[in-house]
This record gives sequence, structure tokens and C-alpha cells, in this order.
Amino acid sequence: MMQTWGRLVARRAWIVLIFGLVLIAAAAVFGLGVFGSLSNGGFDDPASESARALVTEHATFTSHDPDIVVIYSSASKKVSDPAFRAAVSDVIKGLPKGSIQRVTTWYQTPSPMLISKDQHSTQVIFALSGTSQDQKAALYDQLSPHLRAEGLNTTVGGQWAVFRDVNQTVSRDIARAELISMPIVIILCLVFFGSATAALMPAFVGGVAIFGAFALVRMITTVTDVSVFSINVITLIGMGLAIDYALFVVSRFREEMAKQSGTDREHVNTAIAATMATAGRTVLFSGLIVAASLASLLIFQQSFLRSMGYGGVAAVLVAMLAALTLLPALLTVLGPRIEAGRMPWRRRSLTDSGATVESGAWASLAHSVMRRPVAYVVVITVALLALGAPFLSARWGSTDERVLPVSAPSRVAADLAVRDFGGGTTSANIVVEGASGPQLVAYVVRLDKVGGVHSARVIDQATKGVGTVSLVQVTWLAESQSERSQQLVRGLRAVNPGAGAHALVGGASASAVDLIDSIGAHLPWMGLFVVAVMLVLLFIAFGSVVLPLKAVVMNALSLTASFGVVTWIFQDGHLSGPLGFTSTGYLDVTQPILMLAIIFGLSMDYEVFLISRIREEWDRTGDNTTAVANGLQRSGRIITSAALLLAVVIGGFATSGIVIMKMIGIGMLVAVLIDATVVRALLVPATMRLLGTVNWWAPGPLRRWWERRSMREPEEAGGG
Repeated sequence: MMQTWGRLVARRAWIVLIFGLVLIAAAAVFGLGVFGSLSNGGFDDPASESARALVTEHATFTSHDPDIVVIYSSASKKVSDPAFRAAVSDVIKGLPKGSIQRVTTWYQTPSPMLISKDQHSTQVIFALSGTSQDQKAALYDQLSPHLRAEGLNTTVGGQWAVFRDVNQTVSRDIARAELISMPIVIILCLVFFGSATAALMPAFVGGVAIFGAFALVRMITTVTDVSVFSINVITLIGMGLAIDYALFVVSRFREEMAKQSGTDREHVNTAIAATMATAGRTVLFSGLIVAASLASLLIFQQSFLRSMGYGGVAAVLVAMLAALTLLPALLTVLGPRIEAGRMPWRRRSLTDSGATVESGAWASLAHSVMRRPVAYVVVITVALLALGAPFLSARWGSTDERVLPVSAPSRVAADLAVRDFGGGTTSANIVVEGASGPQLVAYVVRLDKVGGVHSARVIDQATKGVGTVSLVQVTWLAESQSERSQQLVRGLRAVNPGAGAHALVGGASASAVDLIDSIGAHLPWMGLFVVAVMLVLLFIAFGSVVLPLKAVVMNALSLTASFGVVTWIFQDGHLSGPLGFTSTGYLDVTQPILMLAIIFGLSMDYEVFLISRIREEWDRTGDNTTAVANGLQRSGRIITSAALLLAVVIGGFATSGIVIMKMIGIGMLVAVLIDATVVRALLVPATMRLLGTVNWWAPGPLRRWWERRSMREPEEAGGG
């Protein structure tokens, strides 16, 4: 099938190339408009109790949300001074009409929490008018220029200030990461590809993948919300797979060209057909597997994770299609000119192809491993499990201002609140319906007796139909994302509001509890989906039921090690000084899920390429040991090169000032390096040596089905 496709693309190379470039140009123009169509937030499950509490609260009462918390201070004036009060009042009067539902000041509500201990600073709390996250984000952008008070120091905090600072920091960090990583990638591409022309192929495929994915995501925004964070995964996946696929295809094309007796159009077309039958087939299965892994994010209810799935799948599919259409068409047009700008160190081919591959360095390494397979399997498995051990004590939470650098304005405001106002207070708003007056009083008393509660009181009431809806606020002293706060929310939810009444507990801590519970409930379905799709696709690719199971176990080991390193660094706080972040004492529950989907897919990318070459040698020789050694010799350098290039791209994310971005960068960096070196170069050969011919086993009916359906290309085409 892929060989036929290669011949078709080769015969119509100019048509494919011109049509594809026109299509991508149109996609780029359309896709760049995606930035105005993306939404903010999306970390909640709409069906969760906290989300329903927030919807009911907003529909019934004027907002009590501390959307914006502004700290006004003066070194010379006290909060009670008329000039200080006048400056604050002028700010409130000057706000755009209809933008604020409620303003809470010390002058109206002389709470000790609103004035600093030295009485030179005050907190003013603004509740925005919007009812959706997008509306509130837009209102914050309108209001923020009007919040500065004349003659006072102004520090703006609150959840929307945090969110805007996160967005701005992420944008700057991505630009800086690209500025750091791209020159290194270019240099390494010249080293690995060996010619200036060949080194441009990843940029070509990557550009197509990113602009094409932008267009697809913009179309998705017309039917559902897509988070702004999807742009990050598009950039990462688009460039990462572009590097991999360009290496796979270009290296195989060179190898096939070296087999030809000439370099005219007929010989180039033959090389392209063979390349598509081998490397093209690998790219096809790799793309489908990585796309399936990222599609598993759509199982979750949080639009943040679903958005990452949309962006990732779009980038994978466009990169795959570009590598199977535009790239072979361009290689057909270039032919031997792919070597233009040849580097001095460039000899015959990137893959060290030649008459004998058994004597190469990678083959020698494979033979060395296969002489002591049990020792390698035991030592590596124990080492990876040891690296993963810290993950057993992982604690979970959600995002707060501590993901920001200490210099970020909203982080400064939060730190000031803790230092000057006795911060660290958390609250839960509870919407109570159907409770009579005595029931409500009794319920509030029971809430107040929950261990750790500082106060519980009714803060608002409204008539709804024939009954009364009450808003009860419970406060306690603890960080909103701490384990103590989460346990306290569970305790509040266990309190019975009385016969015929029901209560919905909301707030930041309740949202964190619901997020963790929602992720935990959907995680098994994600795992089942990913593993099932992997097993099916890998069986179709290789005709074995053993290799897919082994691949899943190998990936699980590298993921375990990566998660353990992330827990040790970001939860336990090791290396926080050198890496420049503040440990929260827990992991953001969404980030390991995102890492799981991306890393599992990328790891399978290397697995497919390695096993494809081993399968090719197995079909040719029928000797398992020789097949493993030759397959590793032919693919080891390319896998290592691809992993190193991807590590540079990912490493740029590790320089981010945002903790969650830094965590993803470091976690993926560890996983990719372990997977491409220790796992693929050592553990895979060792396990394949132990399994022997069992590697290629499948039950008779499945094996006959696989052979009957011609899942292999013609023998002369090879297989990898």
C-alpha cells in the first residue's frame, strides 16, 4: 500500500508540492486568527459540585468572588487618613460602569483582614460582573488600567491577575525557549543530517505541522471552547515530530538512493517508493499511535486537558500527512540535490548503511547486551523503579499564584497579603436550598464545629420560587490547595443540611477536590483506551501480540522514572534553588496526565522505528539475535539523534518561569533521554534476546489474518 502511494507521489511530485503549499499558505492565513478565538481557564468539570455551586451562586446572588484583590499602601499615610481614603474612592468611582458587581473595602466593612498590621496598607476586593471565565478575563483586561490610585503604591492580585501573569509569562518563556533552542537545533541538524539542504527538512515539516494545526484548532473553536494553552502543545509536538519524521524519511531516502545505479528521475522515483514502503509505513503507524495517545485527553471533562488533546492531535496528524506527502514530493524534486551544502564530515549516509552492519558500534552494543540479558534487565528495571519511587508519595492539588516567579506582580500581591494582612485564609461558599430558618441555623452550627473551621456564617439570602436560597461562607486558616484544606472540604460536604434541604460546597479548595476526583475517575478509562489502541496498532504493524505488550511495559518503566524525578524535584523541593521555583508541596494534578499522553506517544514513536528495522532484519535473516543487532545498528544513531534534537526543543520549556511549564519540560526531558538511550539501546535488546522467537508470536488465526491482509510490504521494499 505505502509503496504504491510512494510511486503515486513521486509521479505527481510537482502537483502534490504546489497544491500542498497553496493549501498550507491558506491554512496559515486562516490559522493565525486562532489566537483571538481561544478561551481562558477550563480547569473545572462542569458536572462537579463546585462548578454547580458557582453557577447557582452567580445565578442567585450578586457575586462574592474575590476576582481582583488590590493592595493600596503608603509609607507616609495611614489607611484612615482622608487623603488615602479619597484616593481609593476615586479609583472605585472611575471604574467602567457595569464592570463590577461588588466592592469590599475596609471603609465599608472594617474587617481586620482588610487592613495591615501597621495600618499603612489596605486590601480592596472587587467582584467582577461576568458569569463566565471568558467574560471575567475580558473585564479584568478592561479594568486593570483603572486600578492605580493617585499617590499610593498599587499592587494588583487575585485569580485573574494571576491568570494574566501566567499567560504573559508563558508567551515570553516560549519566545525565549525558541530563541535558545532553535540555534542549537539548527546546528545539530547540520551535524546529524550532514548537508544544509537536508537540515532544512525538519523546519519545512514543522512549519507545515504548526500552521496546519492552527487552522484545524481554529475550526474546532467554532463548535467548542479551546484553551489558549493548546498553542504550547502544538508548538512542542509539531516541531518534535517534524524532527523525528524528517530524520526517518530523509535517512531512508538516502539509504535507498545509495542502492540505485544512477540518480536520474527513474531511480529517484524508485527510491521514493521504497522509502514510503519502509520509513513511510513507520511514520504512518507512529502518527496514528501518537495521535491516539493524545486523543485520550478528550476523555477528561476539563476543557484544559481536552484542548491539549485537540491541539496535539491536530499537530500530529498534520505532521504525519506532511511527512507522507509534501516531504516525499520535495525529496523527489530535489533528488541527489538533497546533499547540497554537504558538511565536511558527511560520508555515505546517516544510517551507516553498507554491505555489513553487524560490525558497527550499535550492533556491537546490542551483542554485548544480549550476552548478559538477565543482568541488564534486572539492573535497569531496578534502577528505573528506584527513580520512580518518590512518585508513590505524590500529593495532588491545583494551580495557584505560586506557579509564577516571585517577581510577577500578582505573586508579589499574594506574598504581601500573607506578610501584612495575616493571609493564608481560605473560604468555601456553600449554596443552601430548601432549608427552613431553624434548619439553616442548625446547619451553620454544625459546619462551625467541623475540625479546623475558623468561622461559618450566612452572608447572603435570596428568594427563589417559594423558597429561600442562602449563601453560607466558611473560612479556615490554610493554603487553599493544601491537603488539610482538601480534607476540610470533604468534612464540610459530609455535614447534612437537614431533611428536604441540599447544599453545594464551592470555592477554590472544593474545585481542587473535584478536579482530583474527576481526574482519578477518568484516568483508568484513559489508560484502557491508550493501551487498547497501542496493542491493536502495533499488532497490525508487526504481526506479534508479544511485542506490543513488551512495548507498553517498556514505556511504563520510563514514565515511572520520569514521574519519580518530577515528584522529587517539584513536590519535595529538591533543586528548587538552582531551577528557580517555589515548591508548593504537591503536584498540579493535570500535568502528569498531560505528560503521560505526550510521553507515551513519543516513546512509541521510537519503539515503532526501532522494531520496524528489527522486523525487517527478522524477515530477511530469520535469526532473532542477528535481527536485533542489525536493527539497532540501522536505527540506533537516528533514534539517538532524534531524541537529542527533541530534548533540546523540550529543554527550552524547562527554562520557563512558570512552574507547571518547567515541570513538563524537565519531566519530558528525563523521559525522552531515558527512553531513547537506556530503554531502546539496552533494555529492548536484552528483553528481545530473552524472548527469542517468542517476540514474533501470534495465535494462528491472528497470524494468518495478518499475513492474508498483506500487512507487510513486498520483501524487496524492506520494513522500516
